[in-house]
Amino acid sequence: MRPSPRTLRPRRALAVAALAVAALAALAAPASAHVSVKPESVPKGSFSVFSFSVPNESSTASTVKVEVTFPTDHPIAFVSVLPIPGWSWTAEKTTLAKPVESEGESVTEAVSKITWSGGEIKPGEFQLFTVSAGPLPTDAKKIEFKAVQTYSDGTIVRWIEETPKSGEEPEFPAPTLKLTGKAKSH
Repeated sequence: MRPSPRTLRPRRALAVAALAVAALAALAAPASAHVSVKPESVPKGSFSVFSFSVPNESSTASTVKVEVTFPTDHPIAFVSVLPIPGWSWTAEKTTLAKPVESEGESVTEAVSKITWSGGEIKPGEFQLFTVSAGPLPTDAKKIEFKAVQTYSDGTIVRWIEETPKSGEEPEFPAPTLKLTGKAKSH
């Protein structure tokens, strides 16, 4: 026996209501966005352009400062910053324990931190902080950059946790750039 159209309407209405509730719950769930690197991977040994993607996860405060620490155990000899209107930046350098050879010269210091400030990432927005850097390490599979995000209300979020060997993402993961096979020579 086939159900009558009257029987189907309440079932259909319940199904539609259940889907609507599920969709609203998905939209209301907190975003799992975090500071990340785009693109996610670049060739080992390359000079590459990559960005730190910084979403604002606050509904009431703006991001007003972003600090990204560059690893000195795998130093990057040359780093340039793409200017962003409304933002200023500063770079800190550190003297390397062991100089690295790059582009035919001995490099004794490298960028250890870049700080962007003076701008604003409002709630619901994100910003890309772009650098050109290289040559990237040839003796590593990835580079983790520790990032600190400061909000206008004084809240500080530290994206500094290393991804464990198990691969499961920590609560506040450090932005990670994967290094793939060596760069092609020109």
